[in-house]
Amino acid sequence: MAQVGANMEYQEYKWAYSIMDSSRVSACLISMLLIVYGSFRSLNMEREAREKSEREKEACLLDVQTLNTMQALCFPLGSSAALLVMFFFFDSVQTLVAICTAVVACAALAFLLTPLCQYVAGGSRAALCGRYSAPELAAALLAAAIVTVWVLTGHWLLMDAMGMGLCVTFIALIRLPSLKVSTLLLTGLLLYDVFWVFFSSYIFTANVMVKVATRPAENPMNVVARRLQLGGAMRDAPKLSLPAKLVFPSMHHQGHFSMLGLGDIVMPGLLLCFVLRYDAYKKATLVCQMGQVPGPRSMGSRLTYFHCSLLGYFLGLLTATVSAEVFKAAQPALLYLVPFTLLPLLTMAYVKGDLRRMWSEPFIAPPNGKLGADFDV
Repeated sequence: MAQVGANMEYQEYKWAYSIMDSSRVSACLISMLLIVYGSFRSLNMEREAREKSEREKEACLLDVQTLNTMQALCFPLGSSAALLVMFFFFDSVQTLVAICTAVVACAALAFLLTPLCQYVAGGSRAALCGRYSAPELAAALLAAAIVTVWVLTGHWLLMDAMGMGLCVTFIALIRLPSLKVSTLLLTGLLLYDVFWVFFSSYIFTANVMVKVATRPAENPMNVVARRLQLGGAMRDAPKLSLPAKLVFPSMHHQGHFSMLGLGDIVMPGLLLCFVLRYDAYKKATLVCQMGQVPGPRSMGSRLTYFHCSLLGYFLGLLTATVSAEVFKAAQPALLYLVPFTLLPLLTMAYVKGDLRRMWSEPFIAPPNGKLGADFDV
């Protein structure tokens, strides 16, 4: 009887157990950690650039791209065009896409691993080969090794590592200059996500987003083996699931996994990076006006825009997870993530009187380059 009662209770609350599955908990925690790390990495890069000479600053910020209004408007259209190309011509471009993805992921993974290598090397940043230091070269070699093993094995864990590198790199190196650009970009991507997940099947007889995201590409080693008429391991190399998503297998249900697209991490992450930089700018401005550094109780205990947006991101992920469980179908995560991050931010900015400044005014560095120097959330 006790066993029957336990089974009945499990069936009644099966949806709750499914939501708390290890794969979904991992997806939530890791995506939030990637956003937090990428945002602080961007803030730290900006702080370091301000501490250097003008010549070095230009070199340091060379790789940082700031999106403007036109780019924000065109981004969903460009993404739609790329999605259609992948949907209709995947067989023709899959090898090229796999090679380009491996190269870009290698660079992104090196960017992700550089701080770890610098820590192991005792913080050494002395140039060893041109403008590159020994830790940077070590990170590049380690990233190349990871990508090579991924090409040989196609293991999901290595694909996730590459995806994490891509997330952090995009969040740290692509910046949104204002809340206006942020709103345009995220609203456009929300419409993009909803259309290609919910409505594309009515036009193209298939869910274009899911089809492209889950379709494996032929291993470039197989192509080389056929061209050179080689046999053995090269011809038997597995197909590659491209790192356009993070995959989290369940520890309790064999064969079950959760999937989260990189765009569902990067795009809200760009907004959180923007508000983190604005929090730092606002704090540095206040420090300059007061002439002293405020104590942690006077500022650190207050709810910042970053706290608000990060909480909204968590609630958006939770809502997307519940919706996927209720409807038993893939959900456009940005449908939940964008409102839960953007609307509370707009409301909070309006209540605190910062909406006009955040909407259109670019960042203005306070005196003595203190932006982000002492920021702590």
